[in-house]
Amino acid sequence: MTEKTIDLDQHRGMAAQHATELRRMRADVEANAKALQERQLELEMRLLASPARSWAEAAEKAQYLLSLLADSPAGQDPRRKRLIADVVEEFRRLGNESSATS
Repeated sequence: MTEKTIDLDQHRGMAAQHATELRRMRADVEANAKALQERQLELEMRLLASPARSWAEAAEKAQYLLSLLADSPAGQDPRRKRLIADVVEEFRRLGNESSATS
C-alpha cells in the first residue's frame, strides 16, 4: 500500500474541477447559512426569555429588530435607511446620557 495520497482533481478536466469547486462552495455556504440561522434562533430565544430590565436592554432588542429590517428589501429604501441609522444613533446618544447622569 502506498503512503502518498493522490489528488484526483489533477486527473480531471478543468470543467469538472470547476464544477466540483462550485459544489464545495455551495455546500459551505449552505452550512454557514444553517449555522447562522441557528445562532439567530438562539439569540431570539434569549431575547424573548425575559423582559428588558432597563431602557438600555430594550434599546438592544430594538436595535436587533432594526438590523433585521435594514437587511430586508423594505429596509433598503433610502429614507428607511436614514431613519434606522438615526434611531440607532439616538439609542446610543440617549444611552450615553443616561449613564452619565447615573
